[in-house]
Amino acid sequence: MSQPALVLHHYGSSPYSEKIRLAFGIKGLDWASVEIAALPPRPLLDPLTGGYRRVPVLQVGADIYCDTNVILPALDRLASGPSLYAGLPAGLSKAATFGFERDVWLAAIGVRVHFTGDGPADFLRDRKEDYLYIDMSHAAMEPDYPRHRQRVAAHVAWLADALSDPGRPFLGGDRPGALDLGYFHVLWLMRNGPHAEAVDRALGLEPILPWYARVTALGHGRPTALSPEAALTLARDAEPAPIEMRVAGMEAPGLAVGRAVTVTPDDFARIPVRGSLVALDAERIVIRREDEKVGTIHLHFPRAGFEVAAIA
Repeated sequence: MSQPALVLHHYGSSPYSEKIRLAFGIKGLDWASVEIAALPPRPLLDPLTGGYRRVPVLQVGADIYCDTNVILPALDRLASGPSLYAGLPAGLSKAATFGFERDVWLAAIGVRVHFTGDGPADFLRDRKEDYLYIDMSHAAMEPDYPRHRQRVAAHVAWLADALSDPGRPFLGGDRPGALDLGYFHVLWLMRNGPHAEAVDRALGLEPILPWYARVTALGHGRPTALSPEAALTLARDAEPAPIEMRVAGMEAPGLAVGRAVTVTPDDFARIPVRGSLVALDAERIVIRREDEKVGTIHLHFPRAGFEVAAIA
C-alpha cells in the first residue's frame, strides 16, 4: 500500500510546527507544506478545521489532525520510517511531553519576552483576547521573569540529568523520538533568534547544547510547497479513512456515534468545533463535519487537553 500524502498547514516561527517538521525529519518523509498566516483570519484553512485555530494542522486527504499530540501518533501509524516512540514506551513519552508542555509553556513565553521585548501590536492583541488570555507585553510579563526563569531552569536541570550518560545521545537512547521533540520545541521558542547565548546563560543550557544540536540536525524531511487551494481540492476529492474505534463505554450519557457535539481545547484558544461524533476513546476524539467547499471530513483531536460535549 502506498503511503498517504501528508500535508502540513503551518508557519515558520511556530514552535509546535517545528515539533512536527522535525518529526518529518526523523522519519525521512516527503510532505506538502502549506504556509498559513500566523494570525487569523485563515479563510482557506477554516473549511478544513471548522474554526479550530491552533497550529499546526496535519491533513491526510479528508482526515484533519488537530494538535501535535494527535499528529505525532498519526504520523507513526500512517507513515513509513523510524518509529517516533523508539526506546521508550509510547505512553511514557506522551505523558511526559504533555506534562512538560503544560507546566512550562507560559513560563517559556515569559523568558522569550524578557529577551526579545514586545512583538507586533496585532500579535499581542490576539494572544490576549483570543488565544492565551494573558497580556504578553514586556511590561506585563517582566515582573514575573525571575519566577518564569526558575520554572524553566528546573526542567532544564532534569533534562540535563536525563542526558548525562555520554552513551545516550537522545532521551530514548540511540534514536531520536517524540520525547526529544516535545522538549526541544519549547527550548527552540526561547533560543530562536540572536539572543540564544543569553538564554543559554540564564537557563544553564550549556550541558544540553550537544543534544540540542543533534535534534536540530534531524532536519525537516523533504517538503514541497502546496497552495491552500490545492489542499482544499485534496480534501474535496478524498473520503475520510475508515474508523475502527468507536465510543468507549465509560463515557457520559449522551455521547454516542452520530450525536452532535463540540470539541474544545481546555487551555488556550478555547474555540469549540462542532460536528457529529464518529469515535471516542481514551486517546482520541473523531468528529465528522460537512462543508460546502470540501465535502465530508473527519477531524481528529487528542483526548488529553480537549473537552467533548453533547449539544443539547
